[in-house]
Amino acid sequence: MAARSQGIVFPETLFELTRFEHRELFDGGIYVWEALPRLEEYVAAIVASSSSSTSSRVMEGATVGGDVILGENVVVEPHAYVKGPAIIGDGTEIRNGAYVRDHAVIGRNCIVGHSTEVKHSILMDGVSVSHWNYIGDSILGFDVNLGAGTKLSNKKIVKTDIIIRDLNGNPYPTGQQKLGAIIGDGTQVGCNTVLNPGALLGKRCLVYPLVSVRGTHPNNRLIKS
Repeated sequence: MAARSQGIVFPETLFELTRFEHRELFDGGIYVWEALPRLEEYVAAIVASSSSSTSSRVMEGATVGGDVILGENVVVEPHAYVKGPAIIGDGTEIRNGAYVRDHAVIGRNCIVGHSTEVKHSILMDGVSVSHWNYIGDSILGFDVNLGAGTKLSNKKIVKTDIIIRDLNGNPYPTGQQKLGAIIGDGTQVGCNTVLNPGALLGKRCLVYPLVSVRGTHPNNRLIKS
């Protein structure tokens, strides 16, 4: 197995964690996907000890359920629904018709746009999921952008656990039947693309539109098919 400093299955290889307010989710030498089962306990602790900023704005017609923390200057537009528990970072926009639910952690200055659903996922700062996206049981690094209609599928058709492989083909059983995509900092994904369960993309990848992405891809990869 690759050393930690180079192994793509480790969070510090994919994300600049020193910048992330919620980096505690990745503490303890875990594989990157192991942050997701920690979300429920982590979000509950933050919600119990914090309150929403008075500068956040929930517009008329929006719904924000209980156990939701909104950071400074967060805007929740009409007909958006944030179903707690959830944490929304400073400067983030939850736009018209968006749906956020089930222990989502969304960082600073993100955009969750029209008809986009975010479920049980981690979005780091600067993420843009602006139009008709589905993000389930996934982790998106800094400044990741998903083109319109991109879907991060989180469950296989057959009911078996998802296995992730590193760049050398070594298998890592995740023990999870629901696991979406893990996307490194700065990666850009084209419109109407599907990332299949357990897809893992390194930093600064470029994915063409209309691609069905499977498997593990290193940093700076151009993914056409």
